[in-house]
Amino acid sequence: MLYRDLADFMNGCGYIIGGQWYPRVTSIISIKAKPALLKFYADAESYSHALSTTKQSASEGTKIHNAVEAILKNETPEQNPEILPAVNAFNDFLNMHSVNTKEGAIEKRIWSNTHHFAGTIDILAEVDGLFGVLDVKTSSGIWRDYNLQTSAYMGALQEDETWEDLPKKPVDHRWILRIDQKQICTLCGATKRTKGGRETIKTNRNNSASEKCQHEWSEVRGEWELKALDGFEKDYDAFLGAKKLWEWENEQWLRQIGY
Repeated sequence: MLYRDLADFMNGCGYIIGGQWYPRVTSIISIKAKPALLKFYADAESYSHALSTTKQSASEGTKIHNAVEAILKNETPEQNPEILPAVNAFNDFLNMHSVNTKEGAIEKRIWSNTHHFAGTIDILAEVDGLFGVLDVKTSSGIWRDYNLQTSAYMGALQEDETWEDLPKKPVDHRWILRIDQKQICTLCGATKRTKGGRETIKTNRNNSASEKCQHEWSEVRGEWELKALDGFEKDYDAFLGAKKLWEWENEQWLRQIGY
């Protein structure tokens, strides 16, 4: 990533907390290679078109996150038909799982003084009686990169900080909640996902005729998937390793900050 100047780097990669600058968790893990993303850019009709798709996709994801936040705060989310299936899927998830944010937090900024990084957790809550970090994703799958991000949040929360609005209780669990929406072919079971203005069709591997099917698509349907993550210590070590590489890559900027 290229930055215009030091202010651009600081704003784009971190937060100022208590007068100190902390690098952002998501900026740190961006140092890790993402082969699927590289393939997406390689397959795009142009670099500018790929950037536009990525920006639109991020905007749609933000709208879903905002709706989730509103629901958890007992507020009425914006009635946006563009994301309504995904919002309905989140409500379905809540009907099947107990999520208690009374002693938790939503969109809370946290930081580590020990390892000097900061981030914003989506949800800190009790899920089916277990207390931990619930990270919401609007991707087509649950990728291993998410392990690094959630381990960083857990690592920061396990430090002896004074979180005035949180109880002193151990954060022992972390989950990824994937919320998405797609259409299904009523003839062969293939799926079509439209995000960022880009259509992605996956044929049904269990149906040999799926590749040649003249698809007839259903209405857009929401879906959700919850995955519990284990191996916190191993993931946290990997995150801290990525942080060292990120610091090496951005040494010129960090030196100017006095990091």
